Amino acid sequence: MLTNTRTTRIEWGDCDPAGIIFYARYFDIFDVSTTMLLERALGMTKIKYLEAYDFLGHPLVETRARFLLPTRYGDEVTIETAVTACGRSSFKLEHRLAKDGALAVEGSETRVWVVRDPEDPQRMQARPIPADVVARLTQARS
Repeated sequence: MLTNTRTTRIEWGDCDPAGIIFYARYFDIFDVSTTMLLERALGMTKIKYLEAYDFLGHPLVETRARFLLPTRYGDEVTIETAVTACGRSSFKLEHRLAKDGALAVEGSETRVWVVRDPEDPQRMQARPIPADVVARLTQARS
């Protein structure tokens, strides 16, 4: 399955007054990592792939995290994101955030491919993930 690795720095705005990252910020980091993986897989920015595939997005329907080591203001961290499964309209990802080579946080997500409901434009509904997207997400490359 496809993986993507990126590096980022923990910024002051990510942290509580003690300078330790506020736990919810990890979910923001994971969200950006998911988008970056899809952009890499599809060869276009998010706004372009939303237009190209005529869909609303890939909202999160399930997530979890396990916190092993704290990260603090100024820490450089590496996030490896991997697709672990593709279903008809959903896909699963795992995130591994490391600091100085040590695993600090493990996370997982389930996301769904959605379009606007034709009967009620205020609602979304799941649609099958296009075959070419599944092929790109399930290819083995790092």
